[in-house]
Amino acid sequence: MKKHLSLLLFLSCISVFSQTDELVGDYFRRSGSEEDHLIEYKLTVSPDGTFSFHSYTNHKKGIPWIKNLFGKGTWKADGKIISFFTDTAKDLDEKHTLNFSHSKARFITKPPRDKTERVIKTRLQFFESEIFWIERLEIFKSP
Repeated sequence: MKKHLSLLLFLSCISVFSQTDELVGDYFRRSGSEEDHLIEYKLTVSPDGTFSFHSYTNHKKGIPWIKNLFGKGTWKADGKIISFFTDTAKDLDEKHTLNFSHSKARFITKPPRDKTERVIKTRLQFFESEIFWIERLEIFKSP
């Protein structure tokens, strides 16, 4: 019985770590054009449980024209749901002003059992955040 329990625990640990490895990386989204209105988002999810986020906006007819917003903190995965946390004392400063606490995203990828030809881009889709423009944002994993 102990052998079966140990084997089950070992296999569950392997599956949890393999999902985390798949999640780690750079995510990017670009919309608009450089002539009119350009928005870029970059999210780096590190294997040590930290993340960094950069939002770049270049709006030719706006004031200010160029805006950079930064955020950083820690993340935790629970299955396909990733929760983001920002320690207000440690992670927020003059440069990093975005507080990602209470932000959650769904990790979306093509299931390994899906043998069809359809293409599903690996991405994070935020579904909960106190930052109003982050909620519903889909950001795609860089190859």
